[in-house]
Amino acid sequence: MKKNYGKGDVSWFQDARFGMFIHWGLYALPARHEWIKYYEKISDADYQKYFDHFNPDMFNPKEWAKAAREAGMKYFVITAKHHEGFCLWDTKYTDYKITNTQFKRDALREIVDAFREEGLHVGLYYSLIDWHHPEFEADMAHPWNHEEIKKSGVKRDQKKYNQYMRNQVEELLTQFGKIDIIWFDFSYPQHGKGHKEWESEKLVKLIRKLQPHILIDNRLDLEGAEDFVSPEQYVPVDGMRDEKGNLLVWEGCQTFSGAWGYHRDENTWKSNKMLIEMLINHVCKGGNLLLNVGPTARGVLDCRAIDRLQAIGAWMKFHNRAIYGCTIAPENMVPPEDCRYTYNPETKRLYVHIFAWPFKALHLPGMAGKVKYAQLLNDASEIKMRDEKADIHAGLNAKSPQRALTLELPTVQPNVEVPVIELFLK
Repeated sequence: MKKNYGKGDVSWFQDARFGMFIHWGLYALPARHEWIKYYEKISDADYQKYFDHFNPDMFNPKEWAKAAREAGMKYFVITAKHHEGFCLWDTKYTDYKITNTQFKRDALREIVDAFREEGLHVGLYYSLIDWHHPEFEADMAHPWNHEEIKKSGVKRDQKKYNQYMRNQVEELLTQFGKIDIIWFDFSYPQHGKGHKEWESEKLVKLIRKLQPHILIDNRLDLEGAEDFVSPEQYVPVDGMRDEKGNLLVWEGCQTFSGAWGYHRDENTWKSNKMLIEMLINHVCKGGNLLLNVGPTARGVLDCRAIDRLQAIGAWMKFHNRAIYGCTIAPENMVPPEDCRYTYNPETKRLYVHIFAWPFKALHLPGMAGKVKYAQLLNDASEIKMRDEKADIHAGLNAKSPQRALTLELPTVQPNVEVPVIELFLK
């Protein structure tokens, strides 16, 4: 039987549907992956140069927040501490923090304030892994060979590190006002660190005591403690469901390219259309999309990210009601080929997202008699419709799918990345 650890407030979360992930730390300087210290087996001494030269002189979190809001995002999650152990706030529990760099300022406080001013909900990411802390027990997720560390005779006390984590989480949840999400990353019990090693139960009890409403992800390896599940870099085929098939609260986290932190030479960036379709593919399966940006070492968003955020924002300006408050459509409503449905249960409206523009007619199976009005969402222009009638040019024996509603479309696709038809249900 699952223990009851309390639950946070998911109502705003499931209405918002779209958020910004921000990965920013010392790894922005080498600019070749946020796991660089691990991948390249860099020692603390050699990694120190990034700390010594960290000075984001163009840092302006108000620009980040404005970009997020204009893209249609309703919340954000920022890496307060990533695996490298570097802290973006003026913590009293380590010297390995941003206020000890040339920059000197508490960036996290400025970021939180800026996003709040733009009306976004606040989320904080905190890495369970720490490659810098002297008491973090080395394991398969550590840059250095843990067997060699064991042989060296250097003793590490994981419980001391766990206390350090709880101390820092308490700072984050008492010094920055109301926090809506705390996003932990990550557990690997099969390789040595699960809920027992992290003392996850103590951590969750502390969090619920300090901010009972907060949402916690599912990466503490503690069954029953999570408010949402967090698939990474893929879209579940049928959403995320429990063992009985019930839809869970879930959020997919995705990148523009292959890295989370700023990666100068990574060139497999998704197109604007791919990103909009990715957002739709999350919402139509009952989930949220947390889309990542990796600011540069000067503190600005990559021009490629800005370009794509603006494109998403241009689409969201006219189509956001097909995203906000929407979820998976009722089971008896199955979209036609190359289309996705999102559904708003409060307004009783169904949205047809058309990934490949059809010629002249779009047949919606099983929807005959269920719709009172149809319109293109981008301009509210009427779409004519008819029930179960073959196209007069298709031949005497041609028929629409059974109980289909046929939408009569313009020949030319509207000038938007992904057209959406809004159906007002009876």
